[in-house]
Amino acid sequence: MYFDKDQARGIEGTFLWLMEEIGELATALRSGTQQERREEFADVLAWLATIANVAGVDLSEAIAHKYGRGCPGCGQFVCRCPDNEKP
Repeated sequence: MYFDKDQARGIEGTFLWLMEEIGELATALRSGTQQERREEFADVLAWLATIANVAGVDLSEAIAHKYGRGCPGCGQFVCRCPDNEKP
C-alpha cells in the first residue's frame, strides 16, 4: 500500500515509526480501550511488515521457516522450554 513511501524513507526511518507505534501500543495496553488496543496491534504489525518489505524479507516465509515446525528451542507446537530459557 505504501511501499514507494516506505522505500524512500528507508529502513531506519521506517524503524523509527515502528518504535513510535510500539510506544502507543504500550500505552493502550496500560490504559486503553479494547478498540485502541486492536488499532495499535494492527499498526505495529503493519509497520513491521513494511520494514520487512523494504528489507526484501518475505515475512510469511520467515515465520514459517523459523516457527513452522514448532518452537525453535524444544520443537513442540506448545512450547515446553524451561521458563528461564528463551524462546
